[in-house]
Amino acid sequence: MVDPISDMLNRIKNAQKVAHPTVTVPFSKVKYEIAKILENQGLIKKIDKKKKRFKKRTKAVIEITLNYKNKIPVISEIKRVSKPGQRIYVGYKEIRLVRGGEGLIIISTPKGLMIGGEARKKKLGGEIICEIW
Repeated sequence: MVDPISDMLNRIKNAQKVAHPTVTVPFSKVKYEIAKILENQGLIKKIDKKKKRFKKRTKAVIEITLNYKNKIPVISEIKRVSKPGQRIYVGYKEIRLVRGGEGLIIISTPKGLMIGGEARKKKLGGEIICEIW
């Protein structure tokens, strides 16, 4: 696996396409922070850090409970912007609205991960992780 964040976003997208109630992804601090942002924005219902046993080993995983409204996924699209082969950085003045304010953008700043509007208010630029709408 080259990009674990893309893997997490693809797992969420694929699970929602087939209406699974939950999805499990391997734990990392960055993925957990992204999941917390999605939970705070109401795009997913709940996240839990759990220990799962795989082939005589215990590994930490994140269990994400997906959010649906009238059996339609709340997240219609997740798009990875900055990739390992091509990092995309923006200054705070260049942070734009996603889908006319309908979506959100997650940015990795020197003060941690945050959504685009919050980074703009704090005058922080950084690497664009993903866009969600």
